[in-house]
Amino acid sequence: MQNIILENLLLIDIETVPQHPSFDLLSEDWKQLWEEKTVRTLPDFTSAAEFYPQRAGVMAEFAKIVCISIGYFTKQNNALQLRVKSFFGDDEKKLLQDFITTVNQMESKNNKWSFAGHNIKEFDIPFISRRLLINSLHIPVYLDFQNMKPWDTNIVDTFQYWRFGDYKNYTSLKLLAAAMGVPSPKDDIDGSMVAGVYWEEKNLQRIATYCQKDVVTTANIILQFKNRELLKEEQVVIVP
Repeated sequence: MQNIILENLLLIDIETVPQHPSFDLLSEDWKQLWEEKTVRTLPDFTSAAEFYPQRAGVMAEFAKIVCISIGYFTKQNNALQLRVKSFFGDDEKKLLQDFITTVNQMESKNNKWSFAGHNIKEFDIPFISRRLLINSLHIPVYLDFQNMKPWDTNIVDTFQYWRFGDYKNYTSLKLLAAAMGVPSPKDDIDGSMVAGVYWEEKNLQRIATYCQKDVVTTANIILQFKNRELLKEEQVVIVP
């Protein structure tokens, strides 16, 4: 981590929701597909219908992305700054296209950058790639990890760094932030509430704000890993 150049990082976080607010709104074919998908993981005394709102949002076949937030470090008058931007909306295809367009612009200026985030290697990046295919969109070279050697993948994952080769446990962003002494935003929602905020409140801005705060938390964890000062509020700029 000490050798990583902050300005070469593109921090990323996504928020996902089930494609439908309830199991009952699925077609009969998709109800059957859900039951087949979850038959081995269904908790005791829980029906497939009850399990749908709990888990469909993290399965790319049954979910969609409603927000992607990115962050990147810059220097302003010799002071570090984190600029954060979100792509969010009901139209997942447009959201993905706008995200890819922005990353392509970054790639054209600097091909030494890396994705950075928490658990993005096992969740965010694969999820984006699957949803690109489902939306009939091309997977850019920098996301085509299937054809990369492990040491060529452009990912800085705080979850993987914290493992130090120990693959037995999962550590959430919230727990890692607390352990590292990084202030975690006291937000009014958490990940388990995103689907409700989307389908019941229809409040995408609230979801985007939550997603942006996770990007800032991850940025501070990386700074802590590098023994650098944490970002102050005035060093974080939300880009429209």
